Amino acid sequence: MLLGVNIDHIATLRNARGESEPSVIEAAKICLDAGANCITAHLREDRRHICDYDIFSLKNDLKCKLNMEMAATYEMQKIALEVLPYACCIVPENRQEVTTEGGLDVVSQKDKLAAFVKPLLDAGIKVSMFIDPDKKQITASSDIGVEYVELHTGSYSRAFGKKNEDEEFSYLKQAASLAHILGLTVNAGHGLNYSNVHRMNEIQGINELNIGHSIISRAVFVGLDNAVKEILNIINKS
Repeated sequence: MLLGVNIDHIATLRNARGESEPSVIEAAKICLDAGANCITAHLREDRRHICDYDIFSLKNDLKCKLNMEMAATYEMQKIALEVLPYACCIVPENRQEVTTEGGLDVVSQKDKLAAFVKPLLDAGIKVSMFIDPDKKQITASSDIGVEYVELHTGSYSRAFGKKNEDEEFSYLKQAASLAHILGLTVNAGHGLNYSNVHRMNEIQGINELNIGHSIISRAVFVGLDNAVKEILNIINKS
């Protein structure tokens, strides 16, 4: 499996002092040198962590493989079409939430999302829908023409070590199976950490895991290079 490292909380720490350290670009370089496949950054509407110049610098100055997480707004679409990241992951966004609380409801806004993603796809950007492991959401994502889905692993992560762990994990396995049948490439992420990520190896054909908070938290103690390498060792064990 490939690893995308979400560096949002490097920007959170930087913004706490309103200065320039720690550097988002330097963090991205370390992650890539340590073996990450891409850098994920969520440009939120309220700019609480990643800012516009971070997105442009990651793509144009560092020239990294950038996965831009964003809400389905035309402001974000305009920015994405200027930046031309490697990929865009369309996520739901609530300004009151601490972090993304669930998957995007593709079913209820299928026509709107189909129109929204078309210019991105036409520009050669790989587009994924960040969705709960729900069969209807997977089918709707396929219907709008994207090639990727990212399964929201938050429910599994919260259930890990509890009696409903296997039930939540089974939803991910079933969702990934259906996505493959429909020809979709499957990514996954949210809430994954050094304790629970090993079970992703049980799901056939996951292309990439996007992990952020746990890696940045681990880096406080072992350094960012080691934190990335440690989680890569876990997810690449057969």
